[in-house]
Amino acid sequence: MNSHAFAAAHASSGDAPVTRRPDRATHAPELRAVARHDLYRMIHLALRRCMAEAMLQAGRLDADDPADVAAMNTAMQELISLFRGHLATEDALVHPAIEARAPGVTRHIAGDHVEHALAIDVLARTTAELRSASGSTARGRAARDLYRELAAFVADNLTHMAYEEREHNAALWAAYTDDELLELERNIVASIPPQKMFATLRWMATACPPAERAQLFAKLRAMAPAELVDGVLGVVQPELSDRDWRKLVASFEARG
Repeated sequence: MNSHAFAAAHASSGDAPVTRRPDRATHAPELRAVARHDLYRMIHLALRRCMAEAMLQAGRLDADDPADVAAMNTAMQELISLFRGHLATEDALVHPAIEARAPGVTRHIAGDHVEHALAIDVLARTTAELRSASGSTARGRAARDLYRELAAFVADNLTHMAYEEREHNAALWAAYTDDELLELERNIVASIPPQKMFATLRWMATACPPAERAQLFAKLRAMAPAELVDGVLGVVQPELSDRDWRKLVASFEARG
C-alpha cells in the first residue's frame, strides 16, 4: 500500500486496530485436487492484466508527449473504474455470501478493501496531477509519482488476490455447491451495468487461455444480445495473436 493511503487509512480509523490477514506460512490450506467452480479466476485474470499493462505504460511514459499522457490518463481511468466496481461487487455480494456460511472468514482482510479504496483515490488524484501539470519538470515529477503509487497498488493487490484465491475459495467450496456458486456468479453479472460489463469482458477475454476464452464466449453467446457479443469481439480481436483468434473462431464453428 502506498504511504498516502496508509496514512489516510489510519487517520480515518482512529485507534481502532485493523484486522489483517494471517501470515501465509501459517494459514494456507491446500486447494482441492478436484476442480471446483472458481468465482475469482476470470475477474482476477482481468484485474492482473489491467494492472500489469498500466504499470508498464506508466514506467515508459514520455511525460512531454501529449499523446502519451492522454493514453496514460485513459488507461488509469479504466483501471480505476474496474477496481472500484470490483470492490463494490465483493463488498455487496461475495463477502456476504462467505460470511453467511463461514462467519469470520473475511475479517482477516477486512482492512484491505478500505485501504484499496483510499489507494484508488490517490491514483485518481495523481493521474489528475499528471494531466494538469504545466512544464516539463512538473510533468516528469507527476509521472514518477504516478508510477510509484501504481506500483505499490499493484503489489498490494497481487498479495490480496492470492489470499482470496486460497482462503476465500476454500471457504466457498466447503460451504457451497458448484450450482450455488454459479447462481452467485449470475447474480454478480446481473449487478454490473452493461457498459462496465463490456469493459470487464474485454479484459477477461484477452487475459485468459484459449479454452477459457472459448467457454467465456460460449456463455456470452447463449445469454447476451448479438450486438454485445459482436462488440466484445471487435475490441478483443486486435489484442489477440492471429493464432489465438483462429482458435476462438474455431470454437464458434465447433459449437455451431
